[in-house]
Amino acid sequence: MSGTGYGFITGALAALYVIAGVFFLRFWRRTRDALFVHFALAFGLLALNQALVALGGFQREEQGWIYLIRLLAFVLIIVAIIRKNLEGRRPG
Repeated sequence: MSGTGYGFITGALAALYVIAGVFFLRFWRRTRDALFVHFALAFGLLALNQALVALGGFQREEQGWIYLIRLLAFVLIIVAIIRKNLEGRRPG
């Protein structure tokens, strides 16, 4: 894929991650459920990752420090899901 096409796709992905994060923030405002905040933060990190890839010209982002941002986003999602599942099991 050409540099321009790659940059366009990467930028579009960053924008879509931002949109998903905004939707999760809206859900959080309605429900005040921490799960939605964690998802919004994770999608914000994914948007940051894609923006850095697009602006930094990284062709292989999986081989550098930039990959750690994506890893942190997925760890945040996993922790949020585990917390939500444990919260439902507590007697009370």
